[in-house]
Amino acid sequence: MVLFELFKDLKVNIQVAHVNYKLRGEASNEDQYLVEKTCAKSNIPLHLYSVTAEDKKPQHSIQEWARNLRYDFFRKIKEEQNIDFIVTAHHLNDQLETFIINLSKASGIKGLSGIPANENNILRPLLCFSKEDIYDFAKENNIEFREDQSNQKNDYLRNKIRNQIVPKLLEVNDNFLENFGKSISYLNQTTNFVKDQIAKIEEKLTSEGEDYSLLKKELFFKQSDFVRFEILRKYGFNDRQEIAKNEKAETGKIFRSNEYQLIIDRESLILQKLSLEKITKNPTEILLNQNFVNEIIIPEAEGKEIAKLGTFSWDIDGDKIHWPLKIRPRKEGDFFYPIGMIGKKKISKFFKDEKIPILAQQKIRLLCDANDEVIGIMPLRQDRRFAATKDSKNKIKVKL
Repeated sequence: MVLFELFKDLKVNIQVAHVNYKLRGEASNEDQYLVEKTCAKSNIPLHLYSVTAEDKKPQHSIQEWARNLRYDFFRKIKEEQNIDFIVTAHHLNDQLETFIINLSKASGIKGLSGIPANENNILRPLLCFSKEDIYDFAKENNIEFREDQSNQKNDYLRNKIRNQIVPKLLEVNDNFLENFGKSISYLNQTTNFVKDQIAKIEEKLTSEGEDYSLLKKELFFKQSDFVRFEILRKYGFNDRQEIAKNEKAETGKIFRSNEYQLIIDRESLILQKLSLEKITKNPTEILLNQNFVNEIIIPEAEGKEIAKLGTFSWDIDGDKIHWPLKIRPRKEGDFFYPIGMIGKKKISKFFKDEKIPILAQQKIRLLCDANDEVIGIMPLRQDRRFAATKDSKNKIKVKL
């Protein structure tokens, strides 16, 4: 309510969003009524969201559920109304509570830097003011507000810190909160400096491709654990133990976060954004019709990528294959009988022996028949089982 009055006095163009979680009975409705009354009095647009049975309140982690619900609502309003920023009223006491929570979780320098004042278009202009400062301002300016009585219960970690630990800390030193604010400021400056240094290191290690980033493997593993963690963390790799496995992982090993995959190659670490479209894309099928003239030219859509690795021209025996033919990526366990070699070979082993880079492997496609037998690895090697001979009566040319 203080934040509302400050922005209104500044004559900033604002809108208000309020969530009624229906967690405190009539008290929740009275909170909503106060917001509605205040916005109507000042002719400020108000967006309301009332929790329903469809929102499925969890038995545990109510605070996290409520936080996710309100920020989803805020972002929806922001987008629909073309609003520049979300602004919240977090204050210095909130900052101290967050610091202690993060300290207990070993969250590193980023966590100890507390709540950001400006991040992802979320502004928190009251972070440098204590709760007492805000109470005093509300009293002096006759600002009506309501207290959430559930804050007095010690059911949640934050409430325990707020009600039991913080009061003891404030007793230690009259200027404790003020000094803590200065410390957070120093930590933020340190964090910004570290981020700048890591960005410079990352720039030296990284090269960008069409849909991937390459980290120079040898130089990357010469960096400290801290630097490696900070570089990979922005790609969603937050498990330090999992990241430590990267150094000893064999070529071809894949690690995945929610949005990225990290592939270990001989000289590089390959970072690619996971694409549902690429993962679920069906293999292209080549269907034969009556106009078929004993020649297959790889379709342009697939051919462009394959051509980057080379061209080919194969003769296959049409009597040994089952139609329709199809083009698809390699699958785990695929094997073939490479022409010019003895026996059969796993395609993964073929790639390894031929020292085919990981990125090239991803672009390579297999030509298979309707029984999913591999006719050849395009454009590298044909399968001898289906190769035409001088005695073949139904020769078919496949080329790119």
